[in-house]
Amino acid sequence: MGPNPRRRRENRMLVVALELETFPNPRRERDYEIQINCPEFTSMCPKTGLPDFGEIRITYTPDRACIELKSLKYYLGAYRNRGIFYEAATNAILDDLVAACRPRRMRVTGAFSARGGITTTVVADYTAGTRRRRTRA
Repeated sequence: MGPNPRRRRENRMLVVALELETFPNPRRERDYEIQINCPEFTSMCPKTGLPDFGEIRITYTPDRACIELKSLKYYLGAYRNRGIFYEAATNAILDDLVAACRPRRMRVTGAFSARGGITTTVVADYTAGTRRRRTRA
């Protein structure tokens, strides 16, 4: 069964986001780290409409659930035609992943390719039990 589309309004555009699927953590009693690299991430610059390219790196310690990779692939692919700044994309990905799997800890890093000779890396962190999320750009 494929991911379910969910619609929401964002930046005056109707965005179809895909539901992230999860599966039960097979070793909940243990802290272990899962690293996921998505080297072909694309989105669209909201100012110019030109494509932005980058790598999304996800590192997390699961609690009850782990992220199902096929649904993650479709979820990230939905950003392809979405006008969004790097900082907003990285934080939105973190927020959606945390909502889907409620990890003990998670870090999402957006490492974006050079544009005009400048590269940008955005790092957003989440730790369960803390109300505030730290973001570095």
